[in-house]
Amino acid sequence: MEATLTDAELLQAVLAGDEEAFTALYRRRQRAVYRFAYEMSGSAVVAEEVTQEVFLALMRDARRYDASRGTVATYLYGIARHQVLRMLEKDRKMVSIDETDQAEPAAQEDPLVELTRRERVELVRRAVLSLPANYREAVVLCDLHEMGYEEAAEALGCAVGTIRSRLHRGRALLVEKLSGLLGSPRERCTA
Repeated sequence: MEATLTDAELLQAVLAGDEEAFTALYRRRQRAVYRFAYEMSGSAVVAEEVTQEVFLALMRDARRYDASRGTVATYLYGIARHQVLRMLEKDRKMVSIDETDQAEPAAQEDPLVELTRRERVELVRRAVLSLPANYREAVVLCDLHEMGYEEAAEALGCAVGTIRSRLHRGRALLVEKLSGLLGSPRERCTA
C-alpha cells in the first residue's frame, strides 16, 4: 500500500504516527540521500552519519516541511546538505576518498577494462570533490542526481539563476581539472 502513496502522503502518515509510513519513506529515499552525502564528502562514514541524521531530523521535525517550498525529496536534500557542510566544517580534514564504493558490484568483464573504468571513475570523483562546495552541490544535484534547476534551487535555498551559474562554472572547472588529469586526447594517443 505504501508503494502507491506519494512522499507527501507518506510524510502525512508519519506525522500521524504511522511507523510503516516512515519505514516506506526511508526505504524510498535513503539511497539517494546517502549517494548525495557520499558525493559531497567523499566518505562512506560521513555519508552514513548524514543519512542517519537526515532521517532522525525528519522524525523530530517533520512538521517543518512546507509543500509550497518543494518536494519531500528536496526537503531531505536540504537537510543532508546542511548536515554535510556542518560535518565538514567540524572536521576540517576530508576523509580519504580511496575507500571502495561498496554500492557498485564489480562488473564481470576484462580485468584491464574494469581497472581502467575504476581509475576514470576515481579521477572524476576526485575532480568533483575538489570543486568548491557551492559548485560541487550544483554539479552533484543536477548532473549526478539529475535534478532540474528549480528543484536544485529549492534544495539549496537559492535562485534558479544561481544554480545555472554555479553549474556552468562547476562544469567548466571539472573540464579543466579532468583535462589536466587525463591530458589532451592527442597526448593520450601518442603516449
